[in-house]
Amino acid sequence: MTALSREVPIDPAHATFLIIDVQNYCAGPVSGKTEYFRRNLHDTVLPNIRRLQAACRSGGIEVMYSVIENMTGDGRDRSLDYKISGIDVPRGSWEAQILGEIAPAEDEMIFRKTSSSVFISTNIDYVLRNLGARSLIIAGLMSDQCVESAVRDACDLGYLVTLVA
Repeated sequence: MTALSREVPIDPAHATFLIIDVQNYCAGPVSGKTEYFRRNLHDTVLPNIRRLQAACRSGGIEVMYSVIENMTGDGRDRSLDYKISGIDVPRGSWEAQILGEIAPAEDEMIFRKTSSSVFISTNIDYVLRNLGARSLIIAGLMSDQCVESAVRDACDLGYLVTLVA
């Protein structure tokens, strides 16, 4: 019997790069208390995600995105936590748009979510299984919330996860 391990080579045919919430809502203009975060985002994080995105595309790895975005105009579909926390990203708004630096290619999928976890409030698991994905490479914003939720849920659903820090 072969020992189980998390340290296995990534097979591009069964891998997906998931970019979590790199959108205007989470990465708006630099100012005030968030200046350090936003400068680090634009100087370090985005260039690194862009490089990984390019490498995945050229290596035949599926690239997907999640964004926080209401399904309804009034946001009634949001999770209770999002309602209490005041997280309200109107459908089709500027806040819901993925940053131009890592814009999706024409045929790349975007999952619009209304809770912290892309696995809870979208059909991403169904799609990943249809594509034969077994390994996920995950990067994104709100690492203590949305990224962490995606990583934990993906692991619990049986995916091998590589978190890009």
